[in-house]
Amino acid sequence: MAKNTPIGDNARKGAVKQRSQVLNPKTNLYVKRNAGNGQFMDVKTTGGKFKGVRKEK
Repeated sequence: MAKNTPIGDNARKGAVKQRSQVLNPKTNLYVKRNAGNGQFMDVKTTGGKFKGVRKEK
């Protein structure tokens, strides 16, 4: 049986809440958004998706 240890190692378990990502069709890169106010936060420059962040449709 799996255990989530050690406690206190600042490792994330599950998805990041109140953030989402969407693909920019012009640059073909993913952009991270704050779901609370809709502000764009970051662009993934190396390609691919952000890890642990939900996707918008």
